[in-house]
Formats: sequence, C-alpha cells, structure tokens
Amino acid sequence: MSSSVVLLPRQKRVLVSLGENIKLARLRRRLTAQQVAERAGISRSTLYHLEKGSANSSIGTLLRTLSVLGLDGDLAMLGQDDELGRKLQDAQIKTPKKRAPRRKNSKADS
Repeated sequence: MSSSVVLLPRQKRVLVSLGENIKLARLRRRLTAQQVAERAGISRSTLYHLEKGSANSSIGTLLRTLSVLGLDGDLAMLGQDDELGRKLQDAQIKTPKKRAPRRKNSKADS
C-alpha cells in the first residue's frame, strides 16, 4: 500500500520549484537523466520524481543528486540565515533594568 503525502499548496510549489532547479542544473551541465541517476545511485524514475517535485523523495536522494551536480553545499545552507528564529529569540531576551549607580553614604565615611 502506497502512502500519499499531503502538502499545503505553498509546500508543493516549493518542491516543484526545487525539482525544476535540479533539472535545469542537470541540463546546464549537459548531463542526461540516466547519467545523473547512475552517479547518484538512484533509478531514472526516482530522478524523474525528484525533478517533478515529488513529496515522497528522500533527503538522501536529494543530497546524492545535488552532489552529482556539485550543488550539495547549497543544501547545507538551508536554514543558515534564520531571520525569524533570531527575531523570536531576541524577543525573549529580557534587557536588564538600568539603575542609577549607588551613592556612597556620607555618614559611613565619617
């Protein structure tokens, strides 16, 4: 029994765009689908599904395919610039209350 992954429309667009980018990178390098599939250790059918934005493709398949294309470093950059996470973290950091410095007690100096 095959399980189908349900995605939000935005998530599907991201996967389709990623697949298109992989296909374009392959074509720019003048590599056939068969060449990339063999080098990545996957079937041509699996590469086809990856390039079409299938939600069932594994991260390992993606990494091996990007590696063949010389783009595996791009995967490592995902989430590197976490602007939203930094804003959320900064919002939780409480700034210390500023106090005036303590005055010396003139009676104690006598």
